[in-house]
Amino acid sequence: MLVPLEFTDTIPGVALVACHNASAAFAEIVKRFTPPPWEFKAGIHPAAVIAPSAKLNRDKVCIGACAVVEAGAEIGDGTEIGAGCFVGVQVKIGRDCLLFPRVTVYDYCLLGDRVRLHSGVTIGADGFGYEFSGGRHEKIQQVGMVQIDNDVEIGANSTVDRARFGRTWIGEGTKIDNLVMIAHNCVLGRHVIVVAQAGIAGSTRIGDYCIIAAKAGIAGHLDIAPRITIAGQTAVTRDLTDKGVYMGRPAQLRKDHQIQQVLVRRLPDLFERVKKLEQRPPQ
Repeated sequence: MLVPLEFTDTIPGVALVACHNASAAFAEIVKRFTPPPWEFKAGIHPAAVIAPSAKLNRDKVCIGACAVVEAGAEIGDGTEIGAGCFVGVQVKIGRDCLLFPRVTVYDYCLLGDRVRLHSGVTIGADGFGYEFSGGRHEKIQQVGMVQIDNDVEIGANSTVDRARFGRTWIGEGTKIDNLVMIAHNCVLGRHVIVVAQAGIAGSTRIGDYCIIAAKAGIAGHLDIAPRITIAGQTAVTRDLTDKGVYMGRPAQLRKDHQIQQVLVRRLPDLFERVKKLEQRPPQ
């Protein structure tokens, strides 16, 4: 059994192996007993459609069946474009990236090295921008792009919208779960974690090393300081500047939220006490 270094007890009949990180050590052991991971093999499927002006080394990339690579796109060595993917005009994709089947990268977006996009990811769709004029919603053109830095991974069916102007920017090492929505002009710092079904509205900035848990919602045009944790289902409606864990709707520091929740649970008892006091005859 793998145990932390500080574990000093013994378990009869069980061999204990002390290590710095039991989870990481166990992952290494599992590798010895599972099928080997898929290995990159260069090649272009005959059913792939690649524009003549696309820039790539056919001997050093892998492009699957029915994938489309549009004019002026650049694909770095060691990158795999899965079956049914779409890579738009002037898109730049770095080295050793992996786009699983059915990923869409709209025109002019930029991906760094070792980016992993899982099936159904859409990068660079229009931001949700309209002006109400003459009794109808008129579309505002979204002319910016999306920049995704090195070592970012984005889970299945998540979306990152292009900026109205400039860029929507996902920082180095950030990891995004499935079914996450990131709106136009957002900036996520380095090594941010965003968990499933979270949503971040337009032009919000998330600091380095933040954690945004499942189903959290963050309003637009906010600044979230580095190393803040936002708990699941939290609603953030203001800037968060103090490091800590935030919970509740609206978001507040965990200590304050927990105190309020305790008081809320006491309300029925308090109501009954007040009711009895009101029923007492005046003195």
